[in-house]
Amino acid sequence: QVQLVESGGGLVQAGGSLRLSCAASGSIKSIGPMNWYRQAPGKQRELVAVISSGGNTNYKDSVKGRFTISRDNAKNTVYLQMNSLKPEDTAVYYCYAVVVVSTSNVPRSYWGQGTQVTVSS
Repeated sequence: QVQLVESGGGLVQAGGSLRLSCAASGSIKSIGPMNWYRQAPGKQRELVAVISSGGNTNYKDSVKGRFTISRDNAKNTVYLQMNSLKPEDTAVYYCYAVVVVSTSNVPRSYWGQGTQVTVSS
């Protein structure tokens, strides 16, 4: 019923920038928190940034000051602006959202398929 589709990943040199997007589609009544996670090879998935429906944000310490999460509620889309990228930011980045569909009042979690970000040194 709900799909999250990420875009914007790619290969960039250290110090460069990328902007990730994640668009939610389907029979959506409302969207709560929208988060970005990442998973590097051989490591557990980790939370990178969070944005509430009201726009409050929180970040993993290692990305503070470099990454900015934002959302456009009219477009059901969340963004992650990543600046001053480092090789250790290399990972698959996943979008996550808590969504209430139009046929229910129960919030459910959804994940995107992931987008690869590779930062070369």
